[in-house]
Amino acid sequence: MIPVTATGTTTGTAPTHGRGASTHGRATAARATVVGLGPMGTALARALLAAGHGTTVWNRSPERVVPLVQEGARAADDVAAAVAGADLVVVCVRDQAVTLDVLAPARDALAGRDVVVLSSGTPDAVRATAATLTSWGAHPLSGAVMVPTPLVGTPDGWVLVAGPEASVARHRATLGALGHVDHVGTDHGLASSLDLGMLDLYLTGLLGFVHAVALVRADGVAGARFLPFAARMVEVLGASLADVARDVDAGTYPGTEDTLAMELAALEHVVAASRARGLDPALAGLTRDLVRRAVDDGHGGDGFSRLVDLLRR
Repeated sequence: MIPVTATGTTTGTAPTHGRGASTHGRATAARATVVGLGPMGTALARALLAAGHGTTVWNRSPERVVPLVQEGARAADDVAAAVAGADLVVVCVRDQAVTLDVLAPARDALAGRDVVVLSSGTPDAVRATAATLTSWGAHPLSGAVMVPTPLVGTPDGWVLVAGPEASVARHRATLGALGHVDHVGTDHGLASSLDLGMLDLYLTGLLGFVHAVALVRADGVAGARFLPFAARMVEVLGASLADVARDVDAGTYPGTEDTLAMELAALEHVVAASRARGLDPALAGLTRDLVRRAVDDGHGGDGFSRLVDLLRR
């Protein structure tokens, strides 16, 4: 999930044209069932209702059904009844294990049904869930909601979906009620893989910023004063991503702009300054240690993308 900024738009380059598909969804008025009514599942159900889809809801804690029924949803007595008659079953629970546990009583009712699982999980776990649903006779899709709940069903909504192209095409209008739909491939694990990659980048970057703010505040620089300097560095980082992706894909790591030997010296300073100010240097220390290993292996003249080899080990 990509976090929302203070202005209400998603960070990064998420598509911003999601409601076109949901308008079409009103015309088709597909019958949808939402299984799992936590904050995200509730947002998904509300988006489907707003787009004009007949929506059935079910949750293991029945009290969560009540607000949605008041908004026009139909409550089901059990999960099998919820699944019966749905054109598309949308599942959004804690993880893949809970997904199968919740759906198991509806195993017979799922036969022949299209099911999109938006529960979180590792790519391997997602693939295993899809295989199990297929063995039950269902037609699974696997996805990830890339925005927080307030953006579901808005023009900034964004959903990654993996699985058979025909299934995605059949339900693109319904899924479009949730936001822009990116079909990322037929491998069920791809949506999860891309989701985790983006979260890895975002959360690690956010921690780096938190540490940087603590570092400069120790010398009397307020976070607000540091912010424009940080923003300039993020611009530099953005420009570097294409080069790193190209080099990693090609397996070549030229140090044409900077070298690991140069970065090692800078990282030593970050670690030393952090320790001197009583800050935990773990994040910078981890990066420093990886760079030092690469330099010790004779790669001091290579670029930062060389570190991929150490991470693969």
